[in-house]
Amino acid sequence: MDEQEFMRGRVYGADHEDAGPRPGHTYVELVGGPLDGLLLDVTDRPEGAPGEQVSLTTELGRYGPGGRALYTPRRPGDRRYDWYGDIP
Repeated sequence: MDEQEFMRGRVYGADHEDAGPRPGHTYVELVGGPLDGLLLDVTDRPEGAPGEQVSLTTELGRYGPGGRALYTPRRPGDRRYDWYGDIP
């Protein structure tokens, strides 16, 4: 099993010991790029922000440690965020 498959269904930024989704939280799925398959907790984010891009720290992207992966909602209100690219 490779690293990306191992991480699938896990929550971005969660503790490795308890990285699964939690009841009562709202998640979007990250699609493509270095964080493909991870879930992003959007529970405390405003619902009315369509098209809002998120920048997530990752060591798996093009720029290695300290780099960021950009993800954008596929469509307003969609629960899938597509990878847009990496930045240093």
